[in-house]
Amino acid sequence: MSQWKQIQQLEVGLLEHVDYLYNDNFPMDVRQGLADWIEGQDWETAERNESMAAMLFTNLLGQLERSCAQEPNFLQRHNLKIIHQQLQMKYNTNPGLIARVISNCLREERRILSSACMQQQVVRHPRLTYSLSIFSSELNQLMDQAVKYIEDMQDEFDLRYKTLQSRGNLYSLVTCDLHPELLEWRRRQQVSIIGGPLLTGLDLLQNWFTGTAHSLFQIKRQLDKLGELVVKVTYEGDPIPLQTPHMAETVRCLVYLVIKSSFVVEVQPCMPTHPQRSLIIKTGVQFTTKVRLLVKLPEVDYQLKVKTTFDKNRQFFILTNSTKAMDVEDSANGCLSVEFRHLGLLSVTEELHSLSFEAHFMVLGLAIDLETTSLPLVVISNVSQLPAGWASVMWYNLLTDEPRNLGYFGNPPRASWSQLSEVLSWQFSSFAGRGLNPDQLLMLGEKLLGTALQSSRSTGRSSVIHVSLSHFCLLQENIPGKAFSFWIWLESILELIRKHLLPVWNDNYIMGFVSKEKERALLKGKEGGTFLLRFSESHLGGITFTWVEQADNGESNFTSVEPYTKSRLIALPFADILRNYKVISEGLVTDNPLKFLYPNIPKDEAFSRYYNSPQSKGNATVSVLVCVCLHTMFQIGSRLKMTQGI
Repeated sequence: MSQWKQIQQLEVGLLEHVDYLYNDNFPMDVRQGLADWIEGQDWETAERNESMAAMLFTNLLGQLERSCAQEPNFLQRHNLKIIHQQLQMKYNTNPGLIARVISNCLREERRILSSACMQQQVVRHPRLTYSLSIFSSELNQLMDQAVKYIEDMQDEFDLRYKTLQSRGNLYSLVTCDLHPELLEWRRRQQVSIIGGPLLTGLDLLQNWFTGTAHSLFQIKRQLDKLGELVVKVTYEGDPIPLQTPHMAETVRCLVYLVIKSSFVVEVQPCMPTHPQRSLIIKTGVQFTTKVRLLVKLPEVDYQLKVKTTFDKNRQFFILTNSTKAMDVEDSANGCLSVEFRHLGLLSVTEELHSLSFEAHFMVLGLAIDLETTSLPLVVISNVSQLPAGWASVMWYNLLTDEPRNLGYFGNPPRASWSQLSEVLSWQFSSFAGRGLNPDQLLMLGEKLLGTALQSSRSTGRSSVIHVSLSHFCLLQENIPGKAFSFWIWLESILELIRKHLLPVWNDNYIMGFVSKEKERALLKGKEGGTFLLRFSESHLGGITFTWVEQADNGESNFTSVEPYTKSRLIALPFADILRNYKVISEGLVTDNPLKFLYPNIPKDEAFSRYYNSPQSKGNATVSVLVCVCLHTMFQIGSRLKMTQGI
């Protein structure tokens, strides 16, 4: 079954994530109409190869023309023609951009499909749903009995008992069940933003909020009916005139609380160009956000107007229209929602900001002012600030569930290594497709914390060691001997994987995070030509490899190459470098020394699927500095020449 057909079978909540991927940059009509053809192309390679991107873009336009010509529906044919013109105008001079857009969409679809298989409902959901249905049933029965008791002039004690019992049940449902579930959903939203599991469960929350609101409105109707009965008949000491005003006020307060709490930010602000980096917006660049009212009631005005304000208590403004009407979603849940697209910001300077959403409406004579806010935002003025901005977003949403603490970074708390290591693994699973294993995380912990982590592990207290934000990402506390911070180094590796190493990384062929000492310990004693791949610790966004040769005297000789960075990998894919690698030493050209990927996988068996060009018959020579590290340590720093197939 094609990927697109699998996507169409997802539940509504996950389809919302899919809908968010597609916009004017790559319309869903094109994805739908050319699904099989699109999935059959290698967009990941094309985004790194301009000529291939140009060829695929030309073929895409041709496929779109054929689809348009075969489309029997006049309106759809007209829309496809417009899309064809728009794509041609937008990407004709930069076909690599649409290759990146499509590649990202396909990758996100795969992530959503993977998450769909892993998602499970929280175990207490059936309990709460059952509790709500039981309460509604009991409430119906109770209120019918109460009216009958009044009509039959039942005694005051029985009425008081029933009334207090129903009021207590309702308070319990709202304060002990609904409110904690909403807080937990908001916390899960924070976790999903920084790479954790995809967020689900909002439709279930809507069912609970709607059911509770229906029960409250039913109580209000019953109270109105009791008031009518008092006009018809009453007696001295009648409790109804005395208790009804207090009960009505209680119901009014609960209605206000339930509806006001049900106004949530479903999709936090995000730039379409960086869908995996929510809560970072760049001045002058458009972004998207979405709010939703979880109470589905016929009494609500469906033309509810929602106003957006940036930093409500400061003097900043949103570009373009900041007010929109909420509409009923065209989906099974039928909720009220509004999505703000193409919002932009003027220049700002503070570190944390927020978007406020406000609306006002009347329901059953009750005026309700709705207000909710986004999670704190980081505003940048240049894309070079994106890594530091994302570090702030991770730190905030990892360590606090406060919805609006804009002064948080005045004195940010420290994170435990166990917390931080989990989030770092999430960055690789969400951004690059595969998370980090315990050995890789251990190497990162030792690089960041040094002897502190080693000593804490030896005493069994590694879970209590903490990291400051400045030590994690600020330039004032760089990695010793380096001109960059730990997070900037790690972010450069993420970018290198995404653009040049993604298939190799996802197939688990890159050990990546391993110290030089452990690298040699792993290779020592292995068959000659065994090599492993690791990320450079001295360069930003670099990958290197080391191979072992066994000397006649039984010693192990290790050879490491200068790291390959994006500037070199743009010219030649990494898999082709491994295939065509040669060494020139003292005028002699040796065979490719790379035979087996650690521990013992034949090189071509591991990498042949990634080779992009046919085996080169001629080799171009490139001078490279190589450190040859013998076990006896006497040949370190010798200068050799390398040849690579171009």
